[in-house]
Amino acid sequence: MASSSSRSAFASTCKALQQCSRSSQPLSLQFTPASVRRFTSSPVTSSDDAVTQSTKAETASSDASKERPRWSYTPERMKGAGFSLNIAKDPRRTVWHNNEDPQRLDAMYRKLLGSGGEKVLPDEVKWLAITHKSFDQGRRGFNTRLAYFGRQILALESVRAILVSSIDPTERPIHDAHGREPYQHPALTNVDKLNVRLPRDIIDKDKVAKLALEAGMLGVIRWKPRMPENLEGSGLTVVLNTAVYAIIGAISLQHGAEVAQRAVREKIIRRLGGV
Repeated sequence: MASSSSRSAFASTCKALQQCSRSSQPLSLQFTPASVRRFTSSPVTSSDDAVTQSTKAETASSDASKERPRWSYTPERMKGAGFSLNIAKDPRRTVWHNNEDPQRLDAMYRKLLGSGGEKVLPDEVKWLAITHKSFDQGRRGFNTRLAYFGRQILALESVRAILVSSIDPTERPIHDAHGREPYQHPALTNVDKLNVRLPRDIIDKDKVAKLALEAGMLGVIRWKPRMPENLEGSGLTVVLNTAVYAIIGAISLQHGAEVAQRAVREKIIRRLGGV
């Protein structure tokens, strides 16, 4: 009886010692799965080499694009998959060539703005002002917002030109059907000149388009006509007006309202017969 109890006591003591020896190991080793990958200082693997090489290639392409002016190319990330879902009914209408010569562009600015006109705007802005949204699907920028701003400036200066002109306000009297006479005041005399002539009479779209053609803008504007065999039917008049307005808006943003207003009065309205 005593021997059996001593054997059981010895066995329980051995089990307790074994448990203590196991618990003496660090917890991180006890509960870390065998499949977990530990940090290592081994050399870079082949997958890391591929990522590094692709990063270097992208950096090299971006450096090459920085050397070219922005107006001369389409950004790589804005290009499609190499095909288009827009299938032209007449393949001949897909062929259209635009000017890429900066000297021709500078010659147009000199004819439009006078001597030194090619230096009024930076190169990127000069190209942007004559780029229609139909060119390259608008991926190189277009002149719509510049044209909106420039049109407001041209309309304002046209009103001013009429108010300071020598038009006789009584040339076209207004007869009231009820026999009423309007209020008369010396300060309102110039306002009555708008009864004789309106701003749209000065900045008529056909006149502005003719001015643009005389400056040689047809050979430098960047656009894609819907029908290359019929430019008028493709909206040539509107495109030329938009380019003229955009140049005025760009001058105002670049040099301020005073310079833009002087350019409009001396280079645009005077040649349109507004003064």
